[in-house]
Amino acid sequence: MKNLISHKANSFSESIIRGMSRVAATYQAVNLAQGFPNFSADERIKQAAIEAIQKNINQYAITWGAKSLRDAIVAKEKRFRGRDLNPETEITVCCGATEGMMATMMAVINPGDEAVIFEPFYENYGPDTILSGAIPHYVKMYPPANDQEDWHFKEEELAAAFNDKTKVIIINTPNNPTGKVFKKSEMEFIALLCQKWNVLAVTDEIYEHILYDGETHVTMANLPGMKDRTITINGSSKTFSVTGWRVGYIIAAPLFTEAIRKVHDFLTVGAAAPLQEAIAFAMGLPDDFYQHLSEDYQKKRDFLLKGLKEVGFKTFKSRGAYYLIAEIPEKGFASDYDYSIHLAKEAGVATVPLSTFYLDHKSAGMIRFCFAKKEETLQLAIDKLKAYRQVKV
Repeated sequence: MKNLISHKANSFSESIIRGMSRVAATYQAVNLAQGFPNFSADERIKQAAIEAIQKNINQYAITWGAKSLRDAIVAKEKRFRGRDLNPETEITVCCGATEGMMATMMAVINPGDEAVIFEPFYENYGPDTILSGAIPHYVKMYPPANDQEDWHFKEEELAAAFNDKTKVIIINTPNNPTGKVFKKSEMEFIALLCQKWNVLAVTDEIYEHILYDGETHVTMANLPGMKDRTITINGSSKTFSVTGWRVGYIIAAPLFTEAIRKVHDFLTVGAAAPLQEAIAFAMGLPDDFYQHLSEDYQKKRDFLLKGLKEVGFKTFKSRGAYYLIAEIPEKGFASDYDYSIHLAKEAGVATVPLSTFYLDHKSAGMIRFCFAKKEETLQLAIDKLKAYRQVKV
């Protein structure tokens, strides 16, 4: 019977991130593993969803997205990125950024095409390449030596990854898991390589509004020569704290949009109609919503950063997104996965082993904490780690 399973399905494992949430539930541990908030979304957004349901917006929306949401996306991109987009030919609404990436890859990849991916990478990107038929080519990002630096790649290593078979490069900024925010100079270097080798830039910008310490988000599509060779993937999950709503979107030139919409249609038909109306409303919230979003998350980052340092973890300061990476402070564990299981069981705090964000899944000696949680949740996790570390030390 095993021979009836496809080679694709046999070539990757289930999500370790989602698996660690089950581990957290098993040991009743504080879940700082999976990247979802444990606080409520803005009441105005929830009310907009309720009103949409009460207005009977409960049947299929247009496959590629309700007109109201596509118009709202166009307005938001103009407001924040200065982009002029056509809602009829350049916007596709999908079931979360996860489906957006899969639909995009399946729309542009032929078997044997190569995809350049920065490592560590959001764990979905590996299976995305396999399912779409691409051959992944990983380029290492190196951790910072101090708080003044950020994760970085070597230009010569990135340049060596491009060749005549390269079809796409996947860029996630701000980055999960590292919290890296790609600088304009880095994006410009990538853009030059894309133009030299006729490569598409597929950018995952789901954390675009979660930035710290004065960092700014650079949209690849706005760089010279990149508007028509960039496919931008985004969504509502992180900005509006509704990860379970699964409303994402893809921005692409008409040629690519036409192909993406066909794949999207047969993958999922469409995202939930009433939730599309709610996200259309959310995108029009005033500037202070977005300002408070970053400010509130920076407070959470600093709170957890301080607590982890007090416990004895060496951490890497994130510039965006809502994760912190820390080195494992203890010896004697075969892998970071084993340590994550141990920490959930013995300390009561669930994390994600960084090895899941690497191709070979070998222990990276680090774990990832998610700080998209209430302050009392973060405090409880710190208290549990302090109690555990006092016993161990």
